[in-house]
Amino acid sequence: MSREASSAAAARVYDSLRDLPKGLLDSCRPMPLLGKLLMCPPDEFQVIDVKNPHMEGNVGRTKIAVARRQWEQLRLAFESCGAKVELIAPVAGCEDMVFCANQTLVGLDAKGRRLCALSRMKHESRRREVPAFAVWMRAMGYRIEMLPPEVGFEGSGDAIWHPGRGLLWGGYGFRTDPRAYESLSAWFGVPVLRMTLKSDRFYHLDTCFCAVDDTTALIHAQALSKEGQAMVRDIFRNVIECDDREALEGMACNAASIGGRHVVIQKGNRKTVAALAKLGYEVVEVETSEYLKSGGSVFCLKMYLF
Repeated sequence: MSREASSAAAARVYDSLRDLPKGLLDSCRPMPLLGKLLMCPPDEFQVIDVKNPHMEGNVGRTKIAVARRQWEQLRLAFESCGAKVELIAPVAGCEDMVFCANQTLVGLDAKGRRLCALSRMKHESRRREVPAFAVWMRAMGYRIEMLPPEVGFEGSGDAIWHPGRGLLWGGYGFRTDPRAYESLSAWFGVPVLRMTLKSDRFYHLDTCFCAVDDTTALIHAQALSKEGQAMVRDIFRNVIECDDREALEGMACNAASIGGRHVVIQKGNRKTVAALAKLGYEVVEVETSEYLKSGGSVFCLKMYLF
């Protein structure tokens, strides 16, 4: 049997609640809660073109000194929550490399070995970022896997780990090809819950879905298919719905959970922050206004490491 055929046979990808095996979450192997991060300094960051609707009207409007200060404050916020932050050097001319959730998906395979799946980015300017991440990940002991050139994939912007479990949530429709999840499921040895994204303003899954811990998620329901919403509500006991304003203007769902108890989130999302605090999470608000001009916030500005 070819490698491609055996991978397809091993894949477990589900698209609706009616397809989910009973007790799926309990059957998923334990994974470490994520508290180690990779960040890329914003030396090259600016908005030079329009790759998503958030960038419209923001070309040439980046305040470089403010962006640097906000990035440093975000790094400190992560560290204050107990995270260890590693850095990757920015590549000259790669203005979006600071959004380092997108170039790879990293995790552990079925034998507990580090694995890195490289992205196949939609935009040519972002494809130049990926080789630097491949070099960094190899040096850190990750095995590298690559999808075929025709299969688009934008890393953990669209493929998000369920906290503490060997389970992936996978979004598709704007940047990632749904076929990518067959390979990811087989490589990592985990099931994938695949969801269609409905709005180009929520072009990555991490803009409308945040897995806070094993029991709680943030979503912007209108950005997900009905089938995707149903799977989220079945798996998570607590589902916090972020309204239009907070999800779109404040990118509330683009938050990052550190260790399952701390949530770092864009400042000003009062309803979402209150809902998280009511459930007992320690919420740290930060300012990412310069990065919102590019359609990214807290989650986009880091990569979880294993």
